[in-house]
Amino acid sequence: CIVTASSGDDGPAFVDAVQRCDLVTIPRETTLSIATRMNMTGLKDRNINLLGTIKFTSNISYWVNNGFPFEFQDQIAFWIVGGKNILINGGGTIDGSGQVWYDAFATNSTLLRPILLTIYQATDVAIKNITMINSPEWFNFVNEGKNVVYDGINISALSTSNNLAKNTDGWDIYRSDSVSIMNSNINNGDDCVSLKPNSTNVIASDLYCNGSHGISVGSLGQYAGVYDIVQNFTSTNVQMYNAQNGARIKAFAGPGVGSGIVKNISFGFFTEGNVDNPLIVDQCYMTNATECTAYPSNVYIQDVTFSNFKGTSSGKMNSVVASLACSPDARCNNISVDDISLEPPSKDGSATYSCQNVNITGNAAYLFGNCTTT
Repeated sequence: CIVTASSGDDGPAFVDAVQRCDLVTIPRETTLSIATRMNMTGLKDRNINLLGTIKFTSNISYWVNNGFPFEFQDQIAFWIVGGKNILINGGGTIDGSGQVWYDAFATNSTLLRPILLTIYQATDVAIKNITMINSPEWFNFVNEGKNVVYDGINISALSTSNNLAKNTDGWDIYRSDSVSIMNSNINNGDDCVSLKPNSTNVIASDLYCNGSHGISVGSLGQYAGVYDIVQNFTSTNVQMYNAQNGARIKAFAGPGVGSGIVKNISFGFFTEGNVDNPLIVDQCYMTNATECTAYPSNVYIQDVTFSNFKGTSSGKMNSVVASLACSPDARCNNISVDDISLEPPSKDGSATYSCQNVNITGNAAYLFGNCTTT
C-alpha cells in the first residue's frame, strides 16, 4: 500500500493501510497530516516504509481530550504501535509540531502533552533510520515491550521562542525487556535515555546527546507500595555535551515512598563537555538530607561500574565532577570506578570527587577519598 497526502486528515487512511497491508510506503516529498489519534496495535509482520513525513497537527484541544491515556506519570500519546514483528524505517521524519506545546506549557504547567511514538505491548520491533522532530513531550515510550531495537535515530527538539522544549526525553522505557538504542543523535531538553521502573536487559550505545539531562536510571521508588526493578543495563560510547547530567542513577528516599533494586549497571566510555554532573548517583532524590537519614531509600543499588570517563563539567557544581550520594544504612553495594578523568572547566581549580555512605572499589576509588557517613 502507498499512502499519499489528502487535503484533510490522513490518519484514518494510514491506519487502514497498515491494518490491511504487509508493506506500507509513505513516499518521499509526501507529508501526511495526522489530525486524529492512531491505534496500530495488534499488528503482525508489518513494515512501515517511511520515506516522507508524518506530521501531527497542532490542535491542542483535540489532542488533550483524545490522546491515548497512560496512567504512568499521567501521559498521553499521539500514536501507539503494538503486535509482533514490526519494522519502521526508510529515512523519513516524524514531526510533533511541538512549538505550540512549548509555548502553551510555559503558561500552563498542568498541560498534558502527547508522546510522539509509543511502542505498546509489542515484541520484535525495529525502528531504524528515522528523524524525529518537535515532540511536544517524550519522543519515544516503550511500554510493555520485548526485543525492541532503535538504530540510527536523529532526534531534535529546539524551541524557536523563549519557552524551552521541556520534558522532551529521547526514550523512556517502562515494564520492558531487551531494548537496544544505538547509533543515534539526540538534541533535546530532558533525559537522553531514561530507564523507568521494570526495565531489564537494556543497551544504550554509540549516542551523541546534546542539551539533555543525561543517561538516567530512574527515578525509582517514587510510589508507596510499588517495587521497581532496573537490572542489566549497559551504556557505552556516549558523547554528552551541554547537559545537566552525564551518567545518572536516581532513587527516592523519605517517608511514604516505594522500594526496589538497581542491579548490574555499567556505564563506560563517556566523553563529556560542559556537563553539570558528569557522574552522579543520587539515592536521596527529591529528599532533603534530614529526611534521607531518617528514612533511607528502599531502592537498593548494587553491582554498578563507571569506567573510562573523560571530559569537563560545567562548573555549576563548583569543582565537583562526580558524586556518589547513597542513603545511609548500606543501601549501595559494589560500586566500582575505573579510569576516570573528569575536570572542572577551569584548569586553575582541581576536581572534587564526593561520596557518602558507600564503599568504592576500582582504580579510581582514590579520587573520592574517604566517604562521609550521614
